[in-house]
Amino acid sequence: MATVEITREHALGKEAAKERAQQMADKLAAKLDAKCTWQDDELTFQRSGVDGSILVGEDSVRVAVKLGMMLTPMAGMVKGEIEKALNKYLA
Repeated sequence: MATVEITREHALGKEAAKERAQQMADKLAAKLDAKCTWQDDELTFQRSGVDGSILVGEDSVRVAVKLGMMLTPMAGMVKGEIEKALNKYLA
């Protein structure tokens, strides 16, 4: 198993960042058929072979994704896609 973790600072404030995280989750759910749920300031998502979370703070967002054995070789690509999404949604 591989874990990809990325923390990104933002100046949006917590509520705006949560809205952007939801937009990312909506796209993720549609693209990967993932189930997404909120608990307080943390959005968790899950699908076969992938478990992850987006923790939204006042000035930062932390994304953590655990990849199953079959997806472990794609960890670099997954990290790159997460970074692109964070750049897009937290700009």
